[in-house]
Amino acid sequence: MDPVESPHASAGFRPHRVVVLALDGLLPFELGIPHRIFGRPRDERGRRLYEVVTCSVRPPGPVETDADFAVHVAHGPEALATADTVIVPASYELGPVYERGELTDALAAALARIRPGTRLASICTGVYVLAAAGYLDGRPATTHWADAERFQRLFPRIDVDPDVLFVDDGSILTSAGVAAGIDLCLHMVRRDHGAAVANEVARRTVVPPHRDGGQAQYIERPVPDPQQSSTSGARAWALGRLHEPIQLRDMAAREAMSVRTFTRRFREESGISPGQWLTRQRVERARQLLESTDLSVDQVARDAGFGTAQSMRQHLQAALGVTPTAYRRTFRAGGRRPGAVAPAGG
Repeated sequence: MDPVESPHASAGFRPHRVVVLALDGLLPFELGIPHRIFGRPRDERGRRLYEVVTCSVRPPGPVETDADFAVHVAHGPEALATADTVIVPASYELGPVYERGELTDALAAALARIRPGTRLASICTGVYVLAAAGYLDGRPATTHWADAERFQRLFPRIDVDPDVLFVDDGSILTSAGVAAGIDLCLHMVRRDHGAAVANEVARRTVVPPHRDGGQAQYIERPVPDPQQSSTSGARAWALGRLHEPIQLRDMAAREAMSVRTFTRRFREESGISPGQWLTRQRVERARQLLESTDLSVDQVARDAGFGTAQSMRQHLQAALGVTPTAYRRTFRAGGRRPGAVAPAGG
């Protein structure tokens, strides 16, 4: 057997293969994210929906980290040729890639093994590798907010958004720093297999099930000042009644704040406005109902708080690029071949 061949291939079932490229100077936390998130999802028969393989640009052996230990990587660059998705975590030793936007010979040769059509993703400054390889020319991308200005200067042909957690541009996805890699990987699971599967992974990982890619990277006050009131109570109150009309003044009243103060505090704590947050929660509720119930589209729209099917259709089309009926058809049980990848935004 080829050392990187899927053990499921002979049984007629092949999980989606995620190959993580480990480069010297990598951050161990980021290296572990794909293994944790993609290692959890299973189908109705208990089979893993993903297979995660780690490789290096060199033959199998140790790869240095930014910590006081190295990691042993069991696969060389040949693993990249077997990937359905390639993920490049951050590294603090990118050398000419970081300094001049140029690939080393070893890295260029490794990337050349990737098959056309393979989904590509980066975590934090791993985006430099994708950019230096030319994958991102003319496309949107993000990276850690503290590195965005330098990245934009080095790669002027890329449309850099420094304010978001991740960017999904279909076959190429990029994320901001560290924990945003969790959001990106959960988003890919959600794209591939729906909200229910992604939410189960999030519950087992004990992380929020969904932070939208457009959420701000740098939030002025991520932990509320103990001397000031938080808006968390209003958010919890709203989540319990998404099916009802919710006015901004009602949310502000829950925290005994004026609308103006509440709106400012809400944005400081969450990075988005109360209206944007409500819409995103309702989209997520609609996704769950479309996947897990037989309710009519009209009833799902009412239960999610959109009021009408037309309103829900417009919001899902804007957020996901699909209609409610198409979303349900894709993600109901049996509607997705294990390991298959959804279209962009699906």
